[in-house]
Amino acid sequence: MTFIKDLQDGSHIVSHYFCKDKQQLMTKNGKDYLKLTLEDKTGVINAMVWDIGPQIGSFEKGDIIKIDAKASVYNDALQLTVSRLRRSQPGEYQISDFFRTSREDSESIYQRLLMLVDSISDPGLKKLVRFFCVDNEKMVERLKQHPAAKNIHHGYMGGLLEHMVSVTGLALALKQQYIDLDRDLLVAGGLLHDIGKLVELEPLPMGDYSNPGRFLGHISIGFQMVHEAGQKIPELDPAKLMQLEHMILSHHGEREYGSPVVPITKEAMALHLADYSDSKMKQVEEAIESDLTDGEWTSYNRPLERYFYKPDGKNENR
Repeated sequence: MTFIKDLQDGSHIVSHYFCKDKQQLMTKNGKDYLKLTLEDKTGVINAMVWDIGPQIGSFEKGDIIKIDAKASVYNDALQLTVSRLRRSQPGEYQISDFFRTSREDSESIYQRLLMLVDSISDPGLKKLVRFFCVDNEKMVERLKQHPAAKNIHHGYMGGLLEHMVSVTGLALALKQQYIDLDRDLLVAGGLLHDIGKLVELEPLPMGDYSNPGRFLGHISIGFQMVHEAGQKIPELDPAKLMQLEHMILSHHGEREYGSPVVPITKEAMALHLADYSDSKMKQVEEAIESDLTDGEWTSYNRPLERYFYKPDGKNENR
């Protein structure tokens, strides 16, 4: 197995990868070609199949495939040109080689989540959070495995759980400075703000958008999930539930970024800032860690529209 992080310009490889995306396109001259997105646990790379002949076997998006390819730099990024390809056979690979996971073991992250849940003093809010994060065993197992995004940030096994706990910690850090913030709402909002992603995104290996995810989005789905569960908890103050629902609906901060409403409470603003900080810092971290170029700077990061400085002056994955 040749991991993506170990590829260099000019490398010739014969190895197995997870095919995360497959597009059949056409050149200006009318010739068909394939553009693939390949992934292993160390990163993601684009691969081009310019000659679709008998040497390219039948395969689909979501398959593990074996390729014969050469790596080269194009537009400041490494990509593969594939000469031969087929579906991988059982026994030829280890499934654990293909999917990234949280650095921290999901069980230890979950234990930190349990401590946060136990710290909620409001009985209604605690019961609501426990409904999603503790009492439903199937949902808990999904939380431990689910990604937080398709590819922008925390897009790996356990990424959603890691993001939930991280956002809650950042929100509580804000409370140390702004002491009037409602701690219980911050914890409940931090742990439940992205609960709709359990429905929006399919489980890995695909991690693609579900039909409800495409039609409704995780914010609307999460609001509906929390609203319906909250209505069944008699001891939950309706005013508290509404404030929590507002936090979920507004956590992206602006309507242009997908929030139906903007934050209008201190707790909602704190949650938005915590969510924004965690997502952006994770994007920066992943951009630097997954970069395959040498030198002091990463290749150009299109989502964040900048290069990032690598203090050690070399690829951190080598």
